Amino acid sequence: MSETATLNVLGLCGSLRKGSYNRRLLELARSMAPEGMSIEIYKGHHDFPVYDGDDEDRDGIPAPVVELREMVRDADGVLVASPEYNFSIPGGFKNAIDWLSRERQPFTDKPMAIMGASIGPVGTARSQYHLRQSMAALGAIFMPRPEIFVGSAAKKFDEDGAFTDEIGTKLIGDLLAAFRKWILQVKA
Repeated sequence: MSETATLNVLGLCGSLRKGSYNRRLLELARSMAPEGMSIEIYKGHHDFPVYDGDDEDRDGIPAPVVELREMVRDADGVLVASPEYNFSIPGGFKNAIDWLSRERQPFTDKPMAIMGASIGPVGTARSQYHLRQSMAALGAIFMPRPEIFVGSAAKKFDEDGAFTDEIGTKLIGDLLAAFRKWILQVKA
């Protein structure tokens, strides 16, 4: 892959909430994508049933899972923005990963980066480490740094949903530039 190629990045939001801070972070990242990178944000895993092996044996892989699996497979990299629920990743997001880990899972050797926003003061540090653990089992290759932990998120977005943290915005720009280099390095 050449340095001048346009990299197609898939944004996955761990939250299903309509006003999700994490979806807003992905939208900000999309607007800040460096030259040579485009970011498509997946609509969400709202319609994924709870994983049950009996259902999979009886009905196969649901169409929304197949759709997302192909989107992950086709992406040059995956950027995740996820909140932290009870010191870990949201159950719905873990369910989506569990479904994707089934037949022909798409994460092997996939370059990935992560960021997250939470209303708590620690941000999403614990959630991010849990996600890294789960994805390591699937062979994903996470960029080690920079890490973005947006704590006290309710104070960092205005009433229109715009991110108002200048330092955080700069760090997201740094993450995107580093992620472009990471993808090219992993794919080399």
